[in-house]
Amino acid sequence: MVPRDTPGRPDKFDDDDYPAYTMGRAAEMIGATPAFLRALGEARLVTPLRSEGGHRRYSRYQLRIAQRARELVDQGTPVEAACRIIILEDQLEEALRINEELRKDDRRDPPAT
Repeated sequence: MVPRDTPGRPDKFDDDDYPAYTMGRAAEMIGATPAFLRALGEARLVTPLRSEGGHRRYSRYQLRIAQRARELVDQGTPVEAACRIIILEDQLEEALRINEELRKDDRRDPPAT
């Protein structure tokens, strides 16, 4: 048995991007149908990896995104609009993160006088 903390070997249980969940299990976990997950794939919000047999496999990260989409759809938002909202939320979060990093850099390196 290989220890969990073996260098160079990521622990799949801790990896948010590891495609651990089948479509059926993923749908069950977020309270949706497999058709809903396929619709998210068609909208290119969530692109599951494929097993060697061609079955869709979802990661925990993808399930969080799908869960957010399901929440929006449950509130009456069309699937396509929900996908766009999530993409824009992600872009805004990234822009805010970059802004904060730039502000920290500015505070560390005051302008020369």
